[in-house]
Amino acid sequence: MAERHGGKQLTLQDRLKAWADKTREQADKLEPGSARDALLKKIEQAEKAARHDAWSRSPGLQPPIDPRDPSD
Repeated sequence: MAERHGGKQLTLQDRLKAWADKTREQADKLEPGSARDALLKKIEQAEKAARHDAWSRSPGLQPPIDPRDPSD
């Protein structure tokens, strides 16, 4: 089994942001065209995923309430 080395594990948001930043640098070096557009679309998807992850982990997010449950 592989051993884990010490250090802080990155969050999904951190990994997505790092990937998007690195990929944006690659896209900036490309000429306008379909390859660049595809990279920019993937970057947009990664940024949306990071926002969704942040939203889903927000402390204000409450579980659904069943109106038929008398304990609520």
